[in-house]
Amino acid sequence: MKAASECYSCLERLVLQAAELATEDVGLRKMAVEEGLKVLKQNFSLDRVTIVIAAQIHDVIKRITGNRDPYYTMKQGEIALAKEVMAEVSVDESDFHSCLEYAVLGNSMDFFRPVDEVKATLLEGVEFVIDDSERFEERLRNCTKLLYLADNVGEVFFDLPLVRWLRRRVSVVYVVKDAPVQNDVTLADIRSLGLESELGAVITTGTATPGVDMAVASTQFKKEFADAGLVLAKGMGYWESLSELPAEGKVFYCLKAKCQPVAESLGVPLDSYVALLR
Repeated sequence: MKAASECYSCLERLVLQAAELATEDVGLRKMAVEEGLKVLKQNFSLDRVTIVIAAQIHDVIKRITGNRDPYYTMKQGEIALAKEVMAEVSVDESDFHSCLEYAVLGNSMDFFRPVDEVKATLLEGVEFVIDDSERFEERLRNCTKLLYLADNVGEVFFDLPLVRWLRRRVSVVYVVKDAPVQNDVTLADIRSLGLESELGAVITTGTATPGVDMAVASTQFKKEFADAGLVLAKGMGYWESLSELPAEGKVFYCLKAKCQPVAESLGVPLDSYVALLR
């Protein structure tokens, strides 16, 4: 998915947010904002994928502020919120559709929105506007290896029932980020939460980009991606990046379309839940 004109203002907000989270030093913050906006101005194009530009913005802000994980505190808040909501939402771990809806529900978490608003959304439940779950389940019967591309750190708890359901039927490789970027889950996060044994095989994309930039992804990730019979991709970042690849009928995009350009690219109303096999 290429950038839309509306993406520019969203990336501007990202610059301001990342700089504010990265440092309390007013001078450093000002410098980080200036350099971040310069990167945006120099690199934004409707022919580019926004996650690549976002990664460049994060890189320069981290370098200037010296903070390699500006979203650390926000991520801890998401973890606490996820644990709180989990106690109020039930899931039938023996039922695929119940596990899938629960996993996609976690994608409602959005670091651009107030916590109370996010919690209210999480308690509303899921109804898919695009629902290819039956096709995915059919494909799963002849699949031996599935790549599960994780999104935000708070979502991991919502992923667990689905991962457990999948692992009883197929070999699952759970994929996280190599280093901190936004509120995406990293291997260090998984280990600190003590979830590595529950998730089974865990690897990284080899990058610190939202979604995945195949141009800089690790050799291991690209091999696992090619070898997998199915890929379950959580969140908008993976839709934005992987939808640029030819459709092979093996990537199952599971997300909430939280911005207008993504919603339009999927042909659904804003804030729709999607389970699309492409």
